Amino acid sequence: MKDKVVIITGGSSGIGKALAVSFAKMGSKVVITGRNEARLNEVAEELDQLNAPNLCLKLDVASEADNKFLIDETVKEFGGLDILINNAGISMRALLEEIELDVFKKVMDINFYGTLYATKYALPHILKSKGSIVGISSINGYRGTPARTAYTASKYAMNGFFESLRTEVMHRGVHVLVACPGFTGTNIRNAALTADGTSQGESPRDEGKMMTAEEVANGIIRAIQKRKRDIVFTSQGKLAVFLNKWMPGRMDKIVFNVFAKEPDSPFGEK
Repeated sequence: MKDKVVIITGGSSGIGKALAVSFAKMGSKVVITGRNEARLNEVAEELDQLNAPNLCLKLDVASEADNKFLIDETVKEFGGLDILINNAGISMRALLEEIELDVFKKVMDINFYGTLYATKYALPHILKSKGSIVGISSINGYRGTPARTAYTASKYAMNGFFESLRTEVMHRGVHVLVACPGFTGTNIRNAALTADGTSQGESPRDEGKMMTAEEVANGIIRAIQKRKRDIVFTSQGKLAVFLNKWMPGRMDKIVFNVFAKEPDSPFGEK
């Protein structure tokens, strides 16, 4: 990974930040994006301390123009692009009957269209470098969960998009990886949108029992190095994907029962 030019969207916290630091330690040239300028500056200082060439851009991943600017600035600064990691994302927690449609659209705009825009503008450069395009998806890209309709839809869309793209470029030297972490101890659940678009704040899950962002980042980097097609993290995640393929009706009941036990579940007593 030394001297590779790597873009990580949503790189100011969580898995994105962990990826940025790990790539920097390996000698990569790191570009990160985010909407929180203060957090971006903190990561930039950490990358500077590692003597890693870096570019930190305050951008909105849901904006097509911002994504074009991201790719243009990266190529202008570093002369090319080797790896694009579509990491920026947002979650939600609300029943479909209650969620406002503009909230649903916001999740799709960030999770799916943000990935589409970045990948579209990065692809010509990745084709030149025969590099890697990575989508940070979710187990929700294989198995839907209740009260996460928008999040699940965005991740299914991402998985299908990359599966199709992979077959388009598979004979042109481009590597496409879909990485599906299980529950990870990051702030994505705290920032998850509720029915009216406000952040839920307190996570309904025990963060201490989850994978760390650093563990996920290291697994993703190993998968890039091995040019793997996909990676599903945790035994729970692998089991969920397997059972949903072979026992989907049974999984409906299992998944409902698991999520009904969450604190403040909207259907916990049914």
